[in-house]
Amino acid sequence: MILIGLTGGVATGKSTVAKMFKECGAIVIDADALAREVVRPGKPAWREIRRRFGQSILNADRTINRQALGSLVFNNPMQRRVLERIVHPRVAREQIKLTREATRNDRHAVVIYDVPLLFETGIDKRVQKTIVVTADQNTQIVRLKKRNGLTRAEALRRIRSQMPLTQKIRRADMVIDGTLPRAVGRKQVRNVFGMLSKLASSKASPPMR
Repeated sequence: MILIGLTGGVATGKSTVAKMFKECGAIVIDADALAREVVRPGKPAWREIRRRFGQSILNADRTINRQALGSLVFNNPMQRRVLERIVHPRVAREQIKLTREATRNDRHAVVIYDVPLLFETGIDKRVQKTIVVTADQNTQIVRLKKRNGLTRAEALRRIRSQMPLTQKIRRADMVIDGTLPRAVGRKQVRNVFGMLSKLASSKASPPMR
């Protein structure tokens, strides 16, 4: 097995690349999906978030309103750290559980952690290789305006709230261009997957931390 960390900037095409890896046969573990799962109503993380941030961040069906919660933590580093301390350890435990299940079924699996904040949360230290999906800033802005209905200023704030892509690229083992035409991008991902599969066949499973 080989354990890979996949990340990128906002609107760089990371989710599309993750889907392409899945089509190739990789086991993709989506941190955002796990984060939504661990904060479902009634779960320990949900109760702690409600206690810390109040009833105003809940929808009528008691689910967490991600937009309302995001507005509380987006420009407040202290509040953001509180939220991260609630959610991130639980997501990490789920990642480890799913990884163990994957290795039981396939000793030569390519397991990919799809994590927006891979370096910021230290998850890069738990994987064997890291991949960063990149896009130029203008492409990010255009995608955010179209996908999220943001103004240019709002899109720039969203981009600048994350670790700069230049830093992520310097720390990455591999870089994938998220602006290529779909067919070219798919070929790029297939080539990377082929290389990772060979590495997976030659590596023992890493310890789960």
